Amino acid sequence: MSGQKLPGYRFPLAVIGYAVWLYHRFTLSYRDVEELLLERGVCVTRESIRTWCIKFSDQLAQGLRHREPRGGSRWHLDEMHVDVGGITHWLWRAVDGNGVVLDVLLQRYRDTEAAKSFFGRLLGEHDVPVTVHTDKLWSYGAAIRELPVLHSVEHVQVVSTARCNNLIEQSHRPTRRQERQQRGFRSRRRAQGFLDLHARITNLHHPARSTVRAHRRRHHQKRAFHLWREVVQQAA
Repeated sequence: MSGQKLPGYRFPLAVIGYAVWLYHRFTLSYRDVEELLLERGVCVTRESIRTWCIKFSDQLAQGLRHREPRGGSRWHLDEMHVDVGGITHWLWRAVDGNGVVLDVLLQRYRDTEAAKSFFGRLLGEHDVPVTVHTDKLWSYGAAIRELPVLHSVEHVQVVSTARCNNLIEQSHRPTRRQERQQRGFRSRRRAQGFLDLHARITNLHHPARSTVRAHRRRHHQKRAFHLWREVVQQAA
């Protein structure tokens, strides 16, 4: 691998971008990525890979976010508990009707103020939805009533235990796999940075499903690879 280098970095952007992509795209440890790079002739320590993931995660996530198509008008929201440094936090996630992740936000609580914060973050990036699907957590309804911009939105409450909101519940699975791989998150700021980029890379490869014909899947993947390289180059 060769290409443009950043000041202060021994390896070119192509190597850094590939390492970060591997770590977020698949359920790999830093040691796994180190070994995969070594097989390709790149001798780098897992500590360097960890530093790259921390250093570039926010910039790469924003680069991908700005290139994503407009989200759908039907939102599905849910929250899952995440252990951060031994303290329970709540990961709020929203996906559109196609299962594309709109945003994720790690918060300490799941009360009305937390719900309002998440809605505010979503509305800062997306148009007001037509319908919002949530579980029966009262905080969602209270937040919608307190935010005038959402008064015209249809709020549909579903029973999560009955898998009525399966679209969003399925979206949490990759996060759980990564959480187990990392044996939990150690800091809230680092966890948010990781989850932001993880969601954006998941979206980048979202069309590549097993139900898609092989030639279309390859086409989507090639576009995803090209877009990722473009974002990495702009990180210079």
